[in-house]
Amino acid sequence: MGSILVVAEIQKGAIREASYELVSFAKKLGGDVSSVVLGSGIAGEAEAFAKRGGGKVYVADDPALANYNVDGWAGAIRAAADASGADVVLLSNTPSGWDVAPRLAAGLDAGFVSDAFDARPGPVFVRRVFNGKLDAEVAPTGGKVVVTVQPGALAAFEGTSEGATEKLALDLSGLRAKFVETRVAEAKGVDLTKAEIIVSGGRGVGAPEKFPEVIQPLAAALGGAMGASRPVVDAGWLPHEYQVGSSGQVVTPKLYIACGISGAIQHLVGMKGANYIIAINKDPDAPIFEIAQLGVVGDLFEIVPKLTAAVKSAKG
Repeated sequence: MGSILVVAEIQKGAIREASYELVSFAKKLGGDVSSVVLGSGIAGEAEAFAKRGGGKVYVADDPALANYNVDGWAGAIRAAADASGADVVLLSNTPSGWDVAPRLAAGLDAGFVSDAFDARPGPVFVRRVFNGKLDAEVAPTGGKVVVTVQPGALAAFEGTSEGATEKLALDLSGLRAKFVETRVAEAKGVDLTKAEIIVSGGRGVGAPEKFPEVIQPLAAALGGAMGASRPVVDAGWLPHEYQVGSSGQVVTPKLYIACGISGAIQHLVGMKGANYIIAINKDPDAPIFEIAQLGVVGDLFEIVPKLTAAVKSAKG
């Protein structure tokens, strides 16, 4: 395995958590890790990233990079890839990442793998295909490869390292793209990627009115958020922002409680990274039990209300 370049994103003045997940991903590949941090006035963030697994961090600090610019990003990342001699370039599969990655791959004459969630030395990258029903192992043959990684696929790297920073010499004059503005959509529901506790309901909940009656009270009692499986959203019982899965949100909470969810692969992709999983289902053969640390075979309408009452009682 050769060298790996991690592309770290700045969001609201700080390194995105997904960038630290890229460090964990890079360490699974086993090569030498270096990084590039892009932005303007970012020396402090670059130093912090170097001390938390980023290795040698190339600082792409330029006013033209104060906001996302596909031409500017592609040029800066190519400069860092050349300086580091990287064989693999890792980006988060965020709007910025998936926008610049194909352009970057073309500029580097590299292979391209999108939305990977696992990897091993070789390198071999694993991604979902056929709407999450199968895992495909992709082994690029020769040359460089650019890879986007699914946010939430791995836990963020929490260790420390003896990194260093080096400012990149950039010439970003004559960029064809120009930043105009950022428009933020009106927030709806809950950002499940930030929730430490999630209580999700599936088709086994039976009806839309049962979510506020049964699932939401337990989530509220635990101080967590409510989620749902794809069949619930497809049926129109809850909006899409509540969906956990490969076509919804990928989450890594400390506690995930699955109520009436059978455990289709599409859902498991989105929540199997949780630290602790509790499954409640009447079917003892439900696939969800294969990844749950604690499985309860029984009627969720008997179990969940009692669990909610016990939580409330314990909290006083």
